[in-house]
Amino acid sequence: MSASAYLQKELKELHKSMPIFNIDLVSSNILLWDIGFYISNKDSKYYGAYLKGQMRFPQDYPFQPPTFRFIPTIFHPNVYRDGRLCISILHSAGGLNDEPSNENWSPAQCVESVLLSIISLLDDPNINSPANVDASKLFRDHKDQYYEKVKQDVENSKLNIPEDYDITLFDDNLDSNGDDITNSNQGINHGNSIKDHIDEDNWDFDEADEEDDYGNYDDDDFDDDDDDEIEEDEFENDEENDDESFVDRGHEVEMSEDYGEADSK
Repeated sequence: MSASAYLQKELKELHKSMPIFNIDLVSSNILLWDIGFYISNKDSKYYGAYLKGQMRFPQDYPFQPPTFRFIPTIFHPNVYRDGRLCISILHSAGGLNDEPSNENWSPAQCVESVLLSIISLLDDPNINSPANVDASKLFRDHKDQYYEKVKQDVENSKLNIPEDYDITLFDDNLDSNGDDITNSNQGINHGNSIKDHIDEDNWDFDEADEEDDYGNYDDDDFDDDDDDEIEEDEFENDEENDDESFVDRGHEVEMSEDYGEADSK
């Protein structure tokens, strides 16, 4: 099965089983997806955020992993300044990394498992392999300050919620008017949240219930920016873009300001 046929099948299944992921093709290109999603877990520091990103697939998908970039970028230990995400599930097994092979990409993985891994990573960053050293150090040493930056990202992200996107369909904490009902005796149940599909101890994924409710997307293109990177790892682009690469995470790094990332020496 070709990459295009494979992705058409996955896209159809995602629209049906997990509509919280609102997905649109960029210029009708099946290898380039705009994705938006709402964080409905009230225990998350990202609760209420509407995050957007772009996922790019190689011609030999699913034998090679896609790439993911947040648009706009967020302040997170595993997100580069240009929004590119560094996560083990998007790394090919057998590469020059010290990650367990069972955490790396395999053809058995799919878009849904990648997106659920991304959501888990938001609150549980890997600070031992940072893409943004400033964020990693702040998370480790000054969590209060780190979470203030997260709060800013959450508030900014709400400006990107599409007008026709009804968050009450995906958030059991809100009534039909968007008001918080968690401190009242009222309650609504629109179905399981994303966290119900995640085994947080083992990072395993349950099958999505076809009747669960979710949804969203955005269609902004992203610009390539390979300034100051940590890890050497090929960043695949479509035919109109040059290859980018991560810088080896073993290099020494130096701090940059605010949304700074690792600089190779």
